[in-house]
Amino acid sequence: MSRQIVTSSDINRTDFAPDKDNQTSIVTDLKSLFKLPVLIANAVPVFAGFWLAIYFTETSFATHFNIFLLTLIGSTLVMAGALVFNNWYEADIDTVMERTKGRPTVTGNISMQTIRWIGIAASGFGFLLLAFTTLEAIIYALIGWVTYVVFYTMWSKRRYTLNTVIGSISGAVTPLIGWAALEPASHIVPIVLALIIFIWQMPHTFAIAIRKYDEYKAANVAMLPVVHGMEMTKRQMVIYIACLLPLPFYLFSLGTAFVVIATLLNIGYLVLAISGLFAKDTRKWADKMFMVSVNYLMVIFVAAIVVTLPWFG
Repeated sequence: MSRQIVTSSDINRTDFAPDKDNQTSIVTDLKSLFKLPVLIANAVPVFAGFWLAIYFTETSFATHFNIFLLTLIGSTLVMAGALVFNNWYEADIDTVMERTKGRPTVTGNISMQTIRWIGIAASGFGFLLLAFTTLEAIIYALIGWVTYVVFYTMWSKRRYTLNTVIGSISGAVTPLIGWAALEPASHIVPIVLALIIFIWQMPHTFAIAIRKYDEYKAANVAMLPVVHGMEMTKRQMVIYIACLLPLPFYLFSLGTAFVVIATLLNIGYLVLAISGLFAKDTRKWADKMFMVSVNYLMVIFVAAIVVTLPWFG
């Protein structure tokens, strides 16, 4: 019997190389599972709330850096856990909607049991970290989690058009968490910032609902344009954005520059919303509204941080 000798040159070394495509797929799945853009968008107001609490109490950021890390990481994990539970619960809806068909809950790349445990672990560890801050911060985080997971995801989203209002509460608590980790959030600044987020989320979500009207209708999700039509949705968007107009004037303590920036942004946002009442191509107009709204909050909170930097002015 002849014996075959295998040399190193005969070996296909790629058999032993890491599967880059598989690694990329895992990263992509995790980004989708945690809804990374949404997670980042919610982390910024937490940071802003904490930063502004430092500014108004005239304390040192370096002195409270440990609390800052606990607050930011803890609240982000709590939010991540809530978003994972949302994905887990809405797997049946996501199979119908085109924009969500790539989520691991649909593709099966991650088992539903694993996803549920990820949600539990992220939420639990997040609350554990927040336990080293203040009770008030924990309460706000708990309100956000329960509102998003129970009252929005599990109860109202499929039944009532008010699901958007209910879901907006979970986003509105973010600056309150950041501020309350350092000081009681009874100050006018975190309260108004929370109101801005709460009101903003309605026109923002309605713009998405108009853009994805066919998908929401196919999935039988009770979004406002699906249930009551485009014209009512447009009118409500105008009303909600108009409600944003007076809010910057309660934030004069942040300086004139901030009030001017926020007011000009609100006026531009409102003008675009009003133009939708006369738009012939509603979908194209909704695309513009979405692009403005998706950047609106970032501009507001980055501006609030910048104008309170030591070197500003």
